[in-house]
Amino acid sequence: MTRRFDLIVFDWDGTLFDSTALIVRCIQDACADVGAPKPSDADAAYVIGLGLVDALRHVAPGLAEARYPALGNRYRHHYFARQHELSLFPGTIEMLHALKARHHWLGVATGKGRRGLDEALAHSQLKGVFDATRTADETASKPNPLMLLELMREFGAEPDRTLMIGDTTHDLQLARNAGTPSVAVAFGAHAHEAFAEFEPLHVAHSTRELHDWLLSHG
Repeated sequence: MTRRFDLIVFDWDGTLFDSTALIVRCIQDACADVGAPKPSDADAAYVIGLGLVDALRHVAPGLAEARYPALGNRYRHHYFARQHELSLFPGTIEMLHALKARHHWLGVATGKGRRGLDEALAHSQLKGVFDATRTADETASKPNPLMLLELMREFGAEPDRTLMIGDTTHDLQLARNAGTPSVAVAFGAHAHEAFAEFEPLHVAHSTRELHDWLLSHG
């Protein structure tokens, strides 16, 4: 089948990596550590995909400005202490290798920092699978389109030949802002009912379903 997309870009947390629940707990624990009100599970999950600074400002809006660095440090402390517990969603490696065999360029656009993504890639044995990656601490945070625009520019990929895949409205807004099509996954941080206004090409409810859709339509 003729390829529709040359470049396929994935979000990381909640799309490839089963980390939503842990990130929620780490945000809540970090807020408790610095004396900020504990956000609800829904509020903590909503900010997943944003850069850390933007995420923490959203979940702890009343915190004194000088306390945000401490909040970020406590989040990192909790996350790095437990990231070894995390894993890829089942079937992710097989899906990525099938796409590589079709000669797609594969990218990651994530709200994680560079250190966090590199450690996650090494832990999950995916180092070298992706042709390029962008993190929120080295470019603009979602939904600013810069990270996706940079990836397209790196490979000379046109917007209509680029696909963004993610589990949050931030990912879908990123795609819209960059002028690319998108696909949503419904097993991550945001409820699938919120995706409709962004008109993704498809909403996948499992990695297996995403795999099959990409091989048939990607």
